[in-house]
Amino acid sequence: MTHHPSDGSKSLSLTRRQAIAGGLATAATACATPGPIKTNAPASLHAMAQRSGRRFGTAYAYGQPGQDRASLANPAYAAIVDRECGLLVPENELKWQWTRPAAGTFTFQQFDTMVEQARARGLPLRGHTLFWTPDKWYPDWLRSFDFGAQPAREAERLLTEHVRTVCRRYGRAVYSYDVVNEAVQPETGAIRDTVVTRALGGEGFLDLMFHTAKAEAPHAELVYNDYMSWERGTEDETHIVGVLKLLEGFRKRGTPVDALGIQSHIRLLKPLSVAEIVRESEGPWRRFLDEVVGMGYKLVITEFDVNDQKAPDDIVVRDQMVADYARAYLDVMLAYPQLRDILAWGMVDRYTWLTDFDPRADKSIKRGTPYDSDFRPKPLREAIAQALRGATTQATA
Repeated sequence: MTHHPSDGSKSLSLTRRQAIAGGLATAATACATPGPIKTNAPASLHAMAQRSGRRFGTAYAYGQPGQDRASLANPAYAAIVDRECGLLVPENELKWQWTRPAAGTFTFQQFDTMVEQARARGLPLRGHTLFWTPDKWYPDWLRSFDFGAQPAREAERLLTEHVRTVCRRYGRAVYSYDVVNEAVQPETGAIRDTVVTRALGGEGFLDLMFHTAKAEAPHAELVYNDYMSWERGTEDETHIVGVLKLLEGFRKRGTPVDALGIQSHIRLLKPLSVAEIVRESEGPWRRFLDEVVGMGYKLVITEFDVNDQKAPDDIVVRDQMVADYARAYLDVMLAYPQLRDILAWGMVDRYTWLTDFDPRADKSIKRGTPYDSDFRPKPLREAIAQALRGATTQATA
């Protein structure tokens, strides 16, 4: 998974398919503007998560009224978020490509709007991300930035300025930051080689980011976020080893990292049954999680969805396979009391980044979120609900 835009890395110019206006509950109401949730509606995913001391939320995007996006300005999407979610995280709008168009320029208009939307709903907000390490996702100016005769000093200035500017602007409006995203090269397990890590050294870069975030946002949960996956494969194994080495280094050096963010873009990429994939995945994955929590880290599911690239074309069969696979994965994750927050990387198939990334042979929309493109709940929504209802372990604060 070397080309993994972990977080729906669609460009600012990318437009979505034309909407089919939809409601939430049934096909009959799919074309109506969503109204208030009825008092006899089933419990929300967030409410079910709260039963075991956890929280459920989703990514969302900046948008304006009339835009067909995963935005709270989109009434159909907002209705699902308002019904189901107790947490929010921006999909793209806090990344450097959006907030820092030039070395000396910051632009926060889009994220400012999103912060106000979250505040108006009383929903806690995660900050994703203070730095996304792969240089292919840098803004153009950073990829070619001249760090001068004293590169370490200039890199430290640039990064410190960024963290201070963001953290001071948003204060307690952001309760958790993905301080660094995807620092490990999955093929080698080493810290990625970029213009920034060459200037500061890999460990120096990471430590600077977390210590600065701790100083500027002492209230916030500080997360290292990455996409190592529970599916078995040479690259997955190497990636996991590299992440464990990184986490061990943080503890040895006293780097203030509170939690491991596990993106959880789980993948049906093999022509195997769900039972076969789970059988080869579960044991090694539990051993990995045991090592992580054994070092004292909390866990966060930061970007959950299902890549159904190899699932059958038949929608009914595919949806059930996605649901069964998600249930098996979430049952494992929810067995750990160190896991508190669970965030989906979008709630509606129409807006999923997965359709354009690693497309299916039949070119159909990926069906890896809880609601279909007509805003109707799918078996995946019920699988998530069942996993949350069955999670009896009290999560840690």
